[in-house]
Amino acid sequence: MAGKQWRLDPSHGRMLIGTDVAGRAAKMGHRLTIEMERWQATVAWSGDRPTAVNLTVEVDSLQVLNGEGGLTPLTAPEKTLIRGNALKCLDSKKHGIIRFGCNDIEATDDGYRLTGDLEIRGKAKQHVIEVRVTGNGDSWQVDGSTVVRHSDFGVRRYSMLMGAMQVADEVTVSLSGTVSADEIRGA
Repeated sequence: MAGKQWRLDPSHGRMLIGTDVAGRAAKMGHRLTIEMERWQATVAWSGDRPTAVNLTVEVDSLQVLNGEGGLTPLTAPEKTLIRGNALKCLDSKKHGIIRFGCNDIEATDDGYRLTGDLEIRGKAKQHVIEVRVTGNGDSWQVDGSTVVRHSDFGVRRYSMLMGAMQVADEVTVSLSGTVSADEIRGA
């Protein structure tokens, strides 16, 4: 695999964000599942180990899939409103791309630990992502998950009822994708 590069995008899998609700009135809110529909990751290889990972996500590709909890089921108009509020909080018109890049990749028992810079709303911070990788000869399955805090990047959390109900500071971002052996050989 010397000098090869994998490319992953939504045709390989999904990038999901899970939110929680905080505040005195948290039971009234929905825990959301959000999908980022436009993203691309590249993985550079040297020999049989990855040497660099770069990920870009288009912020305006955010789509609200569903919401659990709350007093009533989440409706289509509410999903549209939530999407608009999220794009405002992320300042998507000014900061349309979220980036993660790393050259510090450490092998673990079941994958890799990626240490690099995560940039949201123009603010970059060092961030660690654990990635599990499994292969069966025909394909490689890549699964990663990480917790991101709004407060680390100056993202204003959406709130209602004078702050009694708000999006929790921590969100979980997960990526799951499959790369075929043909794609790996053709890389």
